Amino acid sequence: MADQRPAPDTILQQIADYVLDFKAESTLARDTAHMDLFDALGCGFPAHDHPECRKVLGPVVEGITAQHGARVPCTSYELDPVTAAFNISALNRWLDFNDSYFGKEGGHPSDNLGAILAVADYLSQIRRASGEAPFTMADVLTAMIKAHEIQGNLAQVNGCNLAGFDCDNHTKVASTAVSAWLLGCNREQIINGVSNAFADGPSLRAYRHAPNVGWRKSWAAADASSRGVRLALMAQKDEMGYPTILTATKHGYFDAYYKGEAFEFIRDLGSHVMEHVLFKTWPAGFHAQSAMEAAVKLHKEALAKLDDIERIEIAAHAYCIRQIAKEGPLHNPADRDHCLQYIVVIGLLFGDIDSDDYEAERAADPRIDALRDRMTVTEDPAFTEAFYNVDDPANPHAIQIFYKDGTQSQISEVKYPLGHYSRRDEGKPLLAQKFRKNIAGRLGAETEQKLLAWFGDRAAFEVIAVDDFMAMLAK
Repeated sequence: MADQRPAPDTILQQIADYVLDFKAESTLARDTAHMDLFDALGCGFPAHDHPECRKVLGPVVEGITAQHGARVPCTSYELDPVTAAFNISALNRWLDFNDSYFGKEGGHPSDNLGAILAVADYLSQIRRASGEAPFTMADVLTAMIKAHEIQGNLAQVNGCNLAGFDCDNHTKVASTAVSAWLLGCNREQIINGVSNAFADGPSLRAYRHAPNVGWRKSWAAADASSRGVRLALMAQKDEMGYPTILTATKHGYFDAYYKGEAFEFIRDLGSHVMEHVLFKTWPAGFHAQSAMEAAVKLHKEALAKLDDIERIEIAAHAYCIRQIAKEGPLHNPADRDHCLQYIVVIGLLFGDIDSDDYEAERAADPRIDALRDRMTVTEDPAFTEAFYNVDDPANPHAIQIFYKDGTQSQISEVKYPLGHYSRRDEGKPLLAQKFRKNIAGRLGAETEQKLLAWFGDRAAFEVIAVDDFMAMLAK
C-alpha cells in the first residue's frame, strides 16, 4: 500500500531488541556497574555545596510536589520522574567527576543514572501501593549496563563534536530506551521513543568552548536524561514514532546533521562499555586525567624550582586539544575545569586538585597564570592514534619542564590514567576513598556506614528495594 510505513531504521531496532532481550549477567559488568553507581552518586553530594548547582534543583515551579514522587539525594524534594531525573543527573554531573567513555566522541554514561533512579523510584512506590514488588537495585544495575552500552556505542561511531554538536543526544537516546524498558514498553513503543530522541537532534556545544563556557555544560546531560524520561512516558501512551528518522533523505538525522555520513554500531550490543568504562581520580575532564597524573609526578621538583622555570611543554592527543586546551583569561569555574593548562598548573603547584581549586579565590594565585603563560601544548600524532584505538583506547599525555639554566626535568608521561580499566585493581582503593570523602557528613553516621558497607558488598546491595534506597538518601 502506498501509505504503508517502511520498517524502522536498523539502529532503532537494534536498540529496542537489546534493551528488551539482553540479560546483563556478566560478573565484571555488574561489579563495575555497582562501583559506578556509588561513584556517580558520590559525585552528587559535594555538588550541593555549589550555589550555581543548587539553584537549578527542585521542581520547575516552586512548591510543586508529586504523589509517589521520586526522591533527590540530600533534599526533601519528591518530584515527578522527569524533573527528578534532571535533579539527580545535574548533581552527579556538576563537578565533572563521574565516569567517562570515549570513541569518536566522548561522554559520561552515568549521566543516565538520573533517569534510571527517578523512574525506578517512582514505579517502585506505585507498585507497593498496588501490592506488587518494587524494583530492586539489581534492576538498577541492569539498567545502567544497558544505558552505558547504548550511549557508549553511539559515541564510538558518531563524531558529533567534529560537526559542532554536543554528545548529550547520546544520553537522551540511552535514557529514553532504558526508561521505556523500565516502564514496561513493548518493542514498537521503545522504537517510537528512541526515534523521537533522535528527532530532537543534537544541541550545539558552544557552551563548552571559549568564549561561551558556562554552567549549561554542567546541566546539559541532566536535560538530556530528563528528556529521555519524558519521551519514554509518551511512548508508553503509544505516541507515534518515525521509522526512518535516521536515514530519510535530506530531512533525516544523517543528512540533516552529518551531510549524509551514516554510522552503524561496530560491535553487537552487550556489556562492553560498562566493562571498559573510565573513572576519574580528580574532578577534571577525563582527557586531562593523565596530564594531571603526569603533573603530580613533577610536583615536588616544580615547586622547588618554581622561579627557575622557563617553559613547560605538554604533549597531548588531538581530542584533548580540541576540547580543553585554552589560552587567555578564564572567566568562571566552568571555564577553568575545562582548561588543560590550568589543571596541569594546579597539579604542579599543589600535587592534587579539588573542585575548590576552580573557584575565584584559588584562581587569584598569581603563580597560576604566570605558569600558564609559559606553557605550550602540541599534538603528538602517536598519542592521537592511541586515543582512537577502538581495541585498546589510551589517554596519553607527557609533560616536561625546561629551566632557565638550560636543564630540564625528566619527561613525565602517562598513557593509561588511574581510572583506566587496565588499572582497575590499582584504582579501586582510590574510588573507595573518593566515595568516602564525598559522602562524609552528608547523611548522618548510620546511613554513611550502610552506604560504605554496600559499596563493598554487591550481593547485599542488589536485594535492596529502590524506593527504600532513595528514601534513605533523602534529607
